[in-house]
Amino acid sequence: MTRLFNDPARFADDMVTGFAAAHPEYVTAVPGGVIRTARPRPGKVAVLTGGGSGHYPAFCGVVGPGFADGSVIGNIFTSPSADRARAVAVEAESGGGVLFLFGNYAGDVLNFGLAAQQLTADGIPARCFAVTDDIASAPAGDLARRRGIAGGFAVFKTASAAAEEGASLDEVVTIAERTNARTRSLGVAFAGCTLPGRSEPLFTVPAGKLGLGLGIHGEPGVSEGELTSADDLARTLVEGLLAERPAHTGSRVAVLLNGLGSTKHEELYILWAAVSRLLAEEGLEPVRPEVGELVTSLDMAGCSLTLTWLDDELERLWLAPVDTPAHRRGTVHPAGPATEARHPRPDPGRRASAASPLPTATGAAGRTTDRAVRALRAACEVLHEQEEALGRLDAVAGDGDHGRGMCKGVDAALAVAERAHEEHAAPAALLGAAGDAWAADAGGTSGALWGAALRALGSALPADRAPEPQELAAGAAAALAAVTSLGKAEPGDKTLVDALQPFAASFTRRLTDGGPVTSAFAEAAADARTAAEATAGLRPRLGRARPLAERSLGTPDPGAISLAMVLEAVAAHRKR
Repeated sequence: MTRLFNDPARFADDMVTGFAAAHPEYVTAVPGGVIRTARPRPGKVAVLTGGGSGHYPAFCGVVGPGFADGSVIGNIFTSPSADRARAVAVEAESGGGVLFLFGNYAGDVLNFGLAAQQLTADGIPARCFAVTDDIASAPAGDLARRRGIAGGFAVFKTASAAAEEGASLDEVVTIAERTNARTRSLGVAFAGCTLPGRSEPLFTVPAGKLGLGLGIHGEPGVSEGELTSADDLARTLVEGLLAERPAHTGSRVAVLLNGLGSTKHEELYILWAAVSRLLAEEGLEPVRPEVGELVTSLDMAGCSLTLTWLDDELERLWLAPVDTPAHRRGTVHPAGPATEARHPRPDPGRRASAASPLPTATGAAGRTTDRAVRALRAACEVLHEQEEALGRLDAVAGDGDHGRGMCKGVDAALAVAERAHEEHAAPAALLGAAGDAWAADAGGTSGALWGAALRALGSALPADRAPEPQELAAGAAAALAAVTSLGKAEPGDKTLVDALQPFAASFTRRLTDGGPVTSAFAEAAADARTAAEATAGLRPRLGRARPLAERSLGTPDPGAISLAMVLEAVAAHRKR
């Protein structure tokens, strides 16, 4: 289990502080993550790795000459927010544009995508690429839905080396695409990992068994098998990868035998002896194989095998020298002089507006902001009460962080809302600021969705009077539209939309029928709870739980349940 921490909610932030203090010659801490201490030459593409923490040396451990220019760091197993990604990119870019590299997880795709859009609008060209190397997470005919695990190391390495050589943003993206298309990974778990502050692992594996096809965020394997000998495991991993060998590839391969946190190097070398023999029997020649911990999952016991079929260019980039805190190879010779000067950047209007005074509530709108703050307090209370329960629910087919993420989000939103209330902010401004804080602090998919929902809800509320019932209904509809537009989920996908859609429909119908707001809200919240519980019968079609769809059956969606909890708590508060 994870034993050394202060406040579990600040585990990632405290880790970054210590990491930067230990390696000042390599990295400098900035809001949202770390960047290289020595500025690269002007015009270089900034390659930024990113994702949730808990995977060291991925992602921050490979920041340095020859590898990444910076790393965007989220909470444990939770994608960083778009604000964090954008903040790191602004600090790291040198005039050649920005490429975000990350695993193919819904929260990462959403938040890095938003950051790239904002940067491009600000005059900083930015692109995203999601790694899809895990063969266990989707069929061969559905490569785009596969998640990224340890194979991301190979993709990050070749793309970073291309950028170091002076390749353009489009050229670096092309290298990432080609490496990813030639990369396959398969992992196994012997025991689950434990989140900081928790005493129980996210999942268990029966004695004498292994979980085949695990994720790197504490997700269990997609199936179980017998744990026999290292030779047998090597055969399982090698045969699984060779069954998906990309077409038109040669015999030279980059190989990663990756430990996930608690599997010792001695064990990995025993396994490597068998793996290397099997590869040779298949006519494959490993090129500078890496055996060790590269992409971990806290203290998970397990390992993964990655093969990247190389061509001449990819082999040169794979072998290129690198000098970072966690990975060193050869001697790095800079392609051009480093500089401390920053590339001039525009001052985006949204930053200026964020610093401006918030619009003021007048008349009866002040009572609306009172209710909004009290509603957030009720949400904060219930989410903290249910944090562990939500985490256990999420751990069935996910990474177990939903309760902690919701608490971080609501804490940030409430703190901002209370300050805005003291400044007599208008309802829309208060909820907009609270939503932005929720998204920024919570990260992940749910953080972004809750942030968008609060901002959209506020947009329907007047600043100079109490809202009419139809305006409250419009706010609920706007929140639903914002969530579905951003997350692309539909009813039946087993997400919070399955609770939010019936709530918005029920609330609107009851208000249209002339019912009192308080009873309409309470009855709609009850409908949301019923719908949330009914998600137990659904198979997830989106998000981190999708590869474990069968395991998810019988368990309701944690996002839908947490939404219903909040709505019920707010309804109970309104009755007082």
